[in-house]
Amino acid sequence: MRIKELAQQAYVSDTAVRYYESSGILPPPRRLPNGYRDYDQSDVERLKLVAGARSLDFSLDDIAEILALRDRREAPCRTVLDMLAQKADEIQQRIIELQQLEKQLRDLHELGLTFPTDDIDGKNCVCHLVSERAG
Repeated sequence: MRIKELAQQAYVSDTAVRYYESSGILPPPRRLPNGYRDYDQSDVERLKLVAGARSLDFSLDDIAEILALRDRREAPCRTVLDMLAQKADEIQQRIIELQQLEKQLRDLHELGLTFPTDDIDGKNCVCHLVSERAG
């Protein structure tokens, strides 16, 4: 099958296929006499795994590790489970950080409402509060 059909079956763009090939995530495909890429069902399955892992925010290094295990005929299941748990922990930490940031923004907004809104120099308005956050 050609690149367009591979991309459609794996729910990715042609550009993504080319990118994954250039990064080594997908092996170089066979080439037809006219130079066109030629893929088979194993490429579809590999690309679906890549696309699914990317949708879960796995890095290309994570994906390469999983694929390397599969290519060596080793089950990557334990590695994937560990990565899923690590990703979930990272997301949980990020949620905490985002909630803290939201509170800071809301508090700053509330405080900023007590300042004038016509200070061009930004010395007696909410702008100076924002500037102070840099230090």
